[in-house]
Amino acid sequence: MAQRDDTGRRQTLGTDQAWAALGGDPGLTERISYTGPPGLLAARLPVMDLARATVAACALAAAELAAGRDGGPLRAVRVDDGAVATAFISERHLRIDGRAPSNFAPLSRFWRAGDGWLRTHANYPHHRARLLRALGLPGTAEPADVEAVIAGRRAEEVEDAVYAAGGLAIAARTPEEWSAHPQGAALARHRLLTRELLGAGAPPRALPARAGDPVLPAAGLRVLDLTRVIAGPVATRTLALLGADVLRIDAPQLPESQDAHNDTGFGKRSTALDLGSPSGRASFEALLAEADVVVTGYRPGALDRFGLAPEALAERRPGLVVARLSAWGDDGPWGGRRGFDSVVQVATGIAAIEADGAGTPGALPAQALDHGTGYLLAAAVLRALAEQSRTGGSHLATLALARTARWLVHDLGNKPEPPTHEDASAPSPGYDPDRYLRETDSPVGRLRHALPPVAFDGGPVNWATPPGRCASDAPVWR
Repeated sequence: MAQRDDTGRRQTLGTDQAWAALGGDPGLTERISYTGPPGLLAARLPVMDLARATVAACALAAAELAAGRDGGPLRAVRVDDGAVATAFISERHLRIDGRAPSNFAPLSRFWRAGDGWLRTHANYPHHRARLLRALGLPGTAEPADVEAVIAGRRAEEVEDAVYAAGGLAIAARTPEEWSAHPQGAALARHRLLTRELLGAGAPPRALPARAGDPVLPAAGLRVLDLTRVIAGPVATRTLALLGADVLRIDAPQLPESQDAHNDTGFGKRSTALDLGSPSGRASFEALLAEADVVVTGYRPGALDRFGLAPEALAERRPGLVVARLSAWGDDGPWGGRRGFDSVVQVATGIAAIEADGAGTPGALPAQALDHGTGYLLAAAVLRALAEQSRTGGSHLATLALARTARWLVHDLGNKPEPPTHEDASAPSPGYDPDRYLRETDSPVGRLRHALPPVAFDGGPVNWATPPGRCASDAPVWR
């Protein structure tokens, strides 16, 4: 593992690794400058290093695409740790007419099992119902009822039962136990992210003419957003910031939380399509025929029955950039499982590393796997767009929360360290989050929100539009 010998090295190490994984020219990272208060996102693991690196790589990819479209020099990239840390907990800063959204449901938490610890995720009603069904409990069950059942069973036994019922529960493991697990071993065979050609036959596609100020490197590009929760929506929120026309598509039977959309829906439009119906499928195919990018965030194989496997999409729309995100990766015994940041932290040993003195599992100071993977996903799309415009082909980028977790645990630092100040939950000296927050009127009320951390000379400083109501837009391009 790399040594973290000084502040400058720590600032650039992660960026160099992320940029290399993206296939970027290593010389371009010299255009990045770093600033901001120290000690943010304090944890035993180098969370701030991950956050800084993913935002820096994304901003550099945006500046690179802008330079390619302008024919000018690469603009300087600026990374402010304060902006990055604020954005990485954007869902906690969000207020809707002064109201704080609910980020975790009562049944989304740690539980003590008979032989260890378990974490469940039940924010969506269907996941809550499946969890209770797997535990043999009625839909009216309270947390105390769940606690009593789990306490009498082995953690992995509950994990398997809940998975079989279509829910989410993960037994807490140490990093060593995860490395020995078949899924951990499968992940160890992969890089942080992969980029590949789906097919080389498509000619280069001229990027749309750009106009206006500030510089919008993705202006005129059309993005279909089939993602949920945080990582995928953060990526497409970033592409919208950079000028893309992003249309989010949800299934009518699985509506998104409006509170979640209020955080990640900036700059986008949102529609609902039933891809299993003839009319919904026809609308989707019309959108795909003019799309430049498709971003998916469902478990591997879940969309294949609708003809949305990457190869099938590229066959119908040659020259397409497809970006695919999952929790656990594409292969291994868990390749087709659902997952979220909180449970990936538990499986991969992060919760064990961040445990308190009594051994109670802990958590990172942010949903850092989600946010970090989101910025890497956006960066991969931007780099693929730049390459497609030069050399053609259809491009695929593949990322997974568990790959990002492995990067955090094994590659970004030499060993877990204590937080850099006594109380990791207290604000770092010199950090004023209000500097990185704004208020905006929206169709759902007045929003207080975090500003985007992706910054380069001449680039946008805020989104062009606030989030609207989920599924309220027509399924057409602007």
